[in-house]
Order: sequence, then C-alpha cells, then structure tokens
Amino acid sequence: MQNNPEFLNKSRVPSLTGESPSSIKHDSRNQLGGESLMIIGVPKEIKTSENRVGLVESGVKAFVREGHKVLIEKDAGVGSGITNTQYEKCGATILDSKKEVYDKADMIVKVKEPLPEEYSMLRENQILYTYLHLAPEPVLTKALLDRKVKGVAYETIQLEDGSLPLLVPMSEVAGRMSTQVGASYLQRDRGGKGILLGGVPGVKRGRVTILGGGISGTNAAKMAVGLGAQVTILDINPKRLEYLDDIFGGKVQTLFSNITNIEQTVPETDLLIGAVLVPGAKAPHLVTREMISHMEKGSVVVDIAVDQGGCIETCRPTSHKEPTFEVEGVIHYCVPNMPGVFSRTSTYALTNVTLKYGLMLANMGVEDACAKDKALYKGLNVYNGFVAYEQVARDLGLPYKPLKV
Repeated sequence: MQNNPEFLNKSRVPSLTGESPSSIKHDSRNQLGGESLMIIGVPKEIKTSENRVGLVESGVKAFVREGHKVLIEKDAGVGSGITNTQYEKCGATILDSKKEVYDKADMIVKVKEPLPEEYSMLRENQILYTYLHLAPEPVLTKALLDRKVKGVAYETIQLEDGSLPLLVPMSEVAGRMSTQVGASYLQRDRGGKGILLGGVPGVKRGRVTILGGGISGTNAAKMAVGLGAQVTILDINPKRLEYLDDIFGGKVQTLFSNITNIEQTVPETDLLIGAVLVPGAKAPHLVTREMISHMEKGSVVVDIAVDQGGCIETCRPTSHKEPTFEVEGVIHYCVPNMPGVFSRTSTYALTNVTLKYGLMLANMGVEDACAKDKALYKGLNVYNGFVAYEQVARDLGLPYKPLKV
C-alpha cells in the first residue's frame, strides 16, 4: 500500500504503527486543528417495510465521544422506536432531507443496500458501510463502481475462524422468524395445507426441513423443535452435523447435504427453509423446480438466502407488503429484509456488532483500518472503481482488484 498513493491518504493517520485507535484519533484531531475527524451520516431506510436504522443512541454517543460528527436524517429511527430528540440528546444533528445527509457525510452508515433513487447521492471516496450483498446485484455494483465509492459490506467481514460476526444477529432473527412465518402460512386460512407443526396427541407432527446448519439454520431449528415439529437439517460439513446432533440431543435428524438426500427429503416436507450461505457469493440452487413440484399443495418454502440469490430455484425476492407467491401450488415466502419488521430488536442487535468496525473506519480511514484488521479487510467489496472482493468479482464477471495492504 505504501507504494500505491491512490490507495492511501497519508495525511490522516499512520498505517501500521501499532498505536491504539484512541491514540491515532488524538493525533489526527490535532492535525485537523481540533475539528471532527469524520462526518458520519445515517439516512432513513427506504426499502419496503424496512424499519431498522444504521445507528442507535449508544452508537451515536460512541462516534461523538471519538470526536466525530453524526448527522441523522429526520425520523430515521422512528421505525425502531428512536425519536429525533433522543438522537439530539446523544449529540447528533438532525437533517431534514436524505440528500443533505449524503452530501455532507464522509461515511454513510446504513442497514440495507442503497436503492436506485440513492445512487446519484453517493460520491467518490465516500465510505458506504452497510449490508451490500453484491453478488446477485450487477446494477448496484456498477453504480458503486461508477461513483468510486468505498463499499464495506457487513456480510463479508470475516474472522480468522471463518465466522461472520456482523451477520450473526440478523441471521439469528431471520432464522427464528423463518419458522414463525412458515408456521403461519401453513394455516388453511392463509393458503396452507392446514398443518400444525407440533401436531396433537394421536396426530402426526409437521415436518420441517432446513437446508444449511449455520446460524440461521440452527435458530430456525430451535424454533421448530420448540414448536414440537419433526425437524431435519442438511449440511455439507460433517463436524457441523455432529455439533447439531449434540446440541439438539437427538431431537433433530441430521443428514449430509447431497442431491440424493435433498431429493428424498423435500417431497415429504411441510415447511422447507433455505438457509445456505457462501460468504459474499451467490447462493447455490440446491432445490430445483422439479423437486418443488413433488411437494404437497399448500406446503411452504421460506428462503432466507434470497438476498444472495436464493438456494431454491423457484424463489425470487418479494417484500413485506407482498411477501408470498405460489409455484406448483407451494407457497413461497422470499423477503430479503426479513428482520426489518422486528426492527427494534434487530436494530439494537445490529449496532452491537457493527459499531466496533465503524469506529475503526472513522478513526483510521478505510485504508489503514483494513491494513490493521484482517477481518475488516475482507469486508471491503468495492474500492476506487474496482471490485475488491474476489467472490463478487467472479460471480459478476468483473475484474478483481484488491486493496494492496
């Protein structure tokens, strides 16, 4: 990076000095004559029924305490139960329009990816810190590349053990919600086959199949087991299957995920939950339309992976206003921002995990923060007009140019 000036503005902070973020912050503040290090902007989310917000009160306080200025779009937090006054008491400034926030902010902190009406508001070298899910989104990716945005995606920040800390809380919400939603659509009055997942004495329990035994799949299984359903989890990782078998104490059936086991299990399923994740990549289609056609009419599919393209061939993104559609008589629920309707729980859980890396970006800048933290480096998806995350570049057929650190 030292030989590539385009990647680093050395006037901000030293790169790999071993100094703590707080000491770097004070050095930078002195260089800037006591002014705020960075202006943080939090716009109101505009995706359908998206009630979450990028920062809660404690997050605002943390940025302000570090010397940054926080701009919040008017009523951005209302959907999560946070008023403008509460933000102001924490040191934020409330702005009337989204454009003002984008125009003035050095870093935009969001929950979901920008929508087309926001593309023109983004500008060169602006940091965008949010869930991006670019692999199935060529139009959004092109917009970010054209605007030369520095895009850091929550979903690809990855620790050395392979875990994705910024995905965990939303995966927990989506996983638990998937069972809850699926159970409701099995009701006859909602078009389902009239199956109660837990059954009653003398009557068969409902059958739930979960593709993927990660965070989402595990939480879906917890809810399904709690309701008394007959649960099967498929995964390609034998160690994960051993772990799931252990924690559920034999209350779920675990199967290795291969085409034979999927073909045999799907037709017998009342509620099929897709919870497959390949970090940063499009989800593989594990369930075909042919398999769906063998399910009983009124069965339900919930694809949590739809924001990464979906792991079920018949799925396409829907919204909270029109959440379902039918294919082969099977109800499909495919909302990409499922946690958006449990906004208060989701928003506070999200800030708990995003704040650490957000402060690093604000205190150090993208370049030095990525150089200092390997997990954050993996979060950088677009930079200086190029795709900086290999799997996204591969899925979209675009040149891959990583940030040199």
